[in-house]
Amino acid sequence: MSFIRTFKRDMNPEELGVTYSHEHIVCRPPYWVEKGQDDLILDNTAASLKEVMDFKELGGESIVDATAVDYGRDIRSVAAISNETGVNIIGTAGFNKGFLWSAKIPDHLKYVIGAHETYDQWIEATSVDKLADFVISEVEEGMEGTGFKAGQVKFGTGYNRISPLEEKTLRAVARAHHQTKAPMHSHTEAGTMALEQIQLLKEEDVDLSSMSFGHMDRNLDPFYHNKVAETGAFLSFDGISKIKYAPESERIRCILALVDKGFEDQILVSGDTARKSYFRHYAHGLGFQNILGGWVPRFKEEAKQNGYDEERLVRKFFIDNPKRCFTFKK
Repeated sequence: MSFIRTFKRDMNPEELGVTYSHEHIVCRPPYWVEKGQDDLILDNTAASLKEVMDFKELGGESIVDATAVDYGRDIRSVAAISNETGVNIIGTAGFNKGFLWSAKIPDHLKYVIGAHETYDQWIEATSVDKLADFVISEVEEGMEGTGFKAGQVKFGTGYNRISPLEEKTLRAVARAHHQTKAPMHSHTEAGTMALEQIQLLKEEDVDLSSMSFGHMDRNLDPFYHNKVAETGAFLSFDGISKIKYAPESERIRCILALVDKGFEDQILVSGDTARKSYFRHYAHGLGFQNILGGWVPRFKEEAKQNGYDEERLVRKFFIDNPKRCFTFKK
């Protein structure tokens, strides 16, 4: 039986509906807390709830919360937001990226992780298979000792590099995927190293159709996108609204180039909205409403002008593709 695992329950994939494929809802990343970077700390549950309601009011039904253990998840607050709004939320087991791991492990996690001072000390001291066991437990038993189970597993690598500890977590997550059949997600810093990640995943016998690669619109290179897509993996264009990295016209150009190559069934769209300044109810930013309320109408207009069936593509990016991407294929 195939299913999608949310905070509330395991559900039929047909129930997922309109989905943002990579977001953050409530989190206090220890690294950014230690650095005093308040903009990167999403700690106002009431404001986050209002953002999710904005999404729901525009027809949104499900959100993938891509916050891993090293990025300061608040499992209970996110579960409460899901319950109050009725929006399905998929949680994430696994890891983010290496430079975050110098941060101290919060006290409430030490009984789960063990007596290690920092994340990198924990990862260094623990075997790949034991790290895999930790990820498996978060999928099958619950995240951080709660009863809320993760619906995807994640790893990440740095900008133009894969450190030994990042490779270790990649292999652990791949092994957890084999055990649980959970879908896999990758953080690629600035859209780099996806092809190198793919080589390691092949060594772990991962079927790449179970993978989604994040931040593909941080590296707007159609040749690179094609190489990733040829593996059967999903490509996440999850920087919508972030004009500081690229204009929306460039994102849309690369998305339509993939459509032209026959990869329209492998495209995901989201915002990776992870700063107070990006959120409407934190700091008057564009917020969760902007993708469905602003970007989708703009995409439809541009796609239609260029001869595409804009309604069909939007349905694929927000309904059909997430439905397949986030399914446990037992």
